[in-house]
Amino acid sequence: MTSSIVYDPLIPLPLLIVVAIIALIGLILAILRGLNGWPLRGLAAAVVLGALANPSFQQEDRAPLSDIVLLVEDESASGRLADRAEETADAATALAAQITARPNTELRRIAVPDGAGDAGTEMMAAISEALAEEPRARIAGILAISDGRVHDADLPIDLPAPMHLLMTGKETDWDRRLTVRNAPAFAIIGEPVTLTLRIDDLGAAPEGQELAPLDISIDGEPAQTFRVPIGQDLELPITLPHGGRNVIRFSLPEAEGELTDRNNAALIQMNGVRDRLSVLLVSGEPHPGGRTWRNLLKSDSSVDLVHFTILRPPEKQDGVPVNELSLIAFPTRELFMEKIDDFDLIIFDRYQRRGILPALYLDNVASYVREGGAVLVAAGPDFATADSIYRSPLGTVLPATPTARVLEEPFSPTVTDLGKRHPVTTDLPDNGDWGRWLRQIDVADQQGNVVMQGHDERPLLILNRVGEGRVALLASDHAWLWSRGYEGGGPQLELLRRLAHWMMKEPELEEEALTATAEGQTMRIIRRTLGDSVPPVTITKPDGSTEELPLTEGAAGIFEGVYQGPEIGLYRLDNGDQTAVIGLGPAAPREFIETIASGEALDPVISSLRGGVVRLEDGLPRLRNVRAGRPAAGRGWLGITPRGAYETRDIRQTAILPGWLVLLLSAALITAAWLREGRR
Repeated sequence: MTSSIVYDPLIPLPLLIVVAIIALIGLILAILRGLNGWPLRGLAAAVVLGALANPSFQQEDRAPLSDIVLLVEDESASGRLADRAEETADAATALAAQITARPNTELRRIAVPDGAGDAGTEMMAAISEALAEEPRARIAGILAISDGRVHDADLPIDLPAPMHLLMTGKETDWDRRLTVRNAPAFAIIGEPVTLTLRIDDLGAAPEGQELAPLDISIDGEPAQTFRVPIGQDLELPITLPHGGRNVIRFSLPEAEGELTDRNNAALIQMNGVRDRLSVLLVSGEPHPGGRTWRNLLKSDSSVDLVHFTILRPPEKQDGVPVNELSLIAFPTRELFMEKIDDFDLIIFDRYQRRGILPALYLDNVASYVREGGAVLVAAGPDFATADSIYRSPLGTVLPATPTARVLEEPFSPTVTDLGKRHPVTTDLPDNGDWGRWLRQIDVADQQGNVVMQGHDERPLLILNRVGEGRVALLASDHAWLWSRGYEGGGPQLELLRRLAHWMMKEPELEEEALTATAEGQTMRIIRRTLGDSVPPVTITKPDGSTEELPLTEGAAGIFEGVYQGPEIGLYRLDNGDQTAVIGLGPAAPREFIETIASGEALDPVISSLRGGVVRLEDGLPRLRNVRAGRPAAGRGWLGITPRGAYETRDIRQTAILPGWLVLLLSAALITAAWLREGRR
C-alpha cells in the first residue's frame, strides 16, 4: 500500500494561475492600504485556490512484478562449429540457474537458428520479436551467447536494458577460406573468362604457410590440382567446354587444425553461349524459297551468314560476260576445304551436282558432319534426279534415299507421334490451321527420326545423327508457302528456327537430355526423351551417398521430379546414359564467410548501453544488480538492472478540501477579516 497527494484542478491550470495572481495583487493592495485583516484575507484566498487545485489523498494497492531477463542462444551454423554448440548449451544452463535463483526474476530463453535462405544469423530480429511480447518496463537485461557473427546488427532497436555478449570460440581458432569474386552468369564457349579467386587464412593461423592446393573441376569431371598463393588475389582464366549450364567447383583440402572446411569450396554455375553462329547457305538456283532461308537467318543478329547462290549454271550460255555477273570469284576452295570447320551449319537449298562443287568438296562436307558439323538439305525436284546431291559423296551421311518420284499434289504437313515428343516439333500450333504445301519429294530407307510427314504419311522432315554431327532432310521446297500466308500459312519461322538451332546443338533443343533447376534447397529435375518411359534418376549427394527418385511424365516426352536437397553442395544426377550436375545453396554461404568469433558487429549496440563482451573460455561471469545508467560490466561480472515494476490493483482517493469545509473556512476567514477591519 502506497500513499500520495495528487492534484486535479477544477479549472485549467493557466486560469488557476491567473486567479492566484489576482488574489496576490489584492493582498498586496490590502497591505499597502494598511488593512488589519490582510492576513485573514490571504488565508481565505489560499483556501479558495486550494479548493480550485482540488488536492486528493490517493492510496494505491500495488503488487510488485518480477524482472525479465532475455537469454539469447545462437544456434546458427557458425554457432555449431567445433565445440561451440556444447559451449553454448553449458553456458545457457549455468546462466539459467543463476537467473532463476535471483529473487523476483524471470527468464526468457530465445533460440536463434539460421535465417531463411542465406540471411545468416538474425539475432537482433529475434530480440525485437521477443521484446514485442514482453512489457518493456520489466526487461532487466539481455544476455546473448554467440560467436558474435550477427548479420543484422545494424537493425535499429531501442533496447530497454543493458545487453551483454558471452562469446563462444577460442582465441586460438583459425580457418582457411576460399572466395570467388566477379563470376559472370554467362561466358562465350571456347573463349577464356577470368575469375578472381582468393584464399585467406583467418584468425590465429599457423605461420609459414604461403601456398595451398586448389582443386578445379567442371561438371563433376576429375579435378585438376594447382598450388596457389594464400592472401593474394588470383586471376584464373576458365574456358567453358560446352553450351548451357557449366558447373565449376573450386575446393581446398581441409588443413590440419582449421575450424571448418565448409568454406573451402565454392560452386559457380555459368551458362555457355556462342558468340556468333556461322552459317553457310548454298542455293542451287534462284527460287521463292531461297529468300525464306535468307530472311530467317538474317533476322537473327547472332548469325553470320555466307550465302552462295548459283545464278547461272555452266550449261547455260547466254553471252553475258562473267565479269558482269559478279565482282569477285566466289572462294569455294577456301570455304569448302580450308575454313569449313568454322561453320556451325551448312544448308543445301535445292542444290544439284553441276560440276561447280567438285566431289572432293562434298566429301569434305561429309567428313565435316562425322566430326561434329551439321548439314541441312532442303530438297526440291533436283533431289529426285540423276544429278541429286544424294548421288555425291555427301549421300553417305543423308538420312533417306530419293525414289526419283516427285509428288505434285497438295498435302497438309503433320507432326508424327514421335515428332510430338521431339523438341523441334513439339508444341507447334494446331496443324488443323496449317496451309497446304504443293510438292513433296518421295524418299525411302529413312534413318533417324521422322518428326513430320506429308502426302500419304510419307516422311517429310527427317533428323539423324551421324558420328559426332547432325543431318536433317526436308523433303519439300514449299515451306515458303507458309511465310506467304498461303491458305492461312503455318509456323514456318518457328519450325525452321528450331530446326537450325537443333542442328547447331543448342542445349534446350536436345531430344535426350537431363537437366535440373534449383531454388534454394529444392531441385526440379527434367528428363526429356523420345522413349515412352525412363528409369528413376540416381542422385549422388555431396557426401557420396546416393538416392533414387522416380520421375513422372507431364507433357509428351518430358518426365519431371522434385527433390529436396538435405545440404548445400554439388549433386550429380544419372539417368540412363544422361548425366547432369547441379549445385544447391549459395556459392559462398553467409554463415561461413566469417567464422572466427568476434564481438565487433555487436559492439556499437552493446557499448551504447554500457554492456560488456566476455569470452566463455575465460570462465562464466557472475550476475549482479546495477542502477540504470551505470556501467553494467566489469571484470568477472555482468550487470542486471532491477526495474521495480508493479501492478496497481486498487486506487482510493479522498478529497483533502471537501466543498463544505472550503465554504466554512472561507466564510469564517472573510467574516473575521471584516469584523477586524470594522472594529478599527
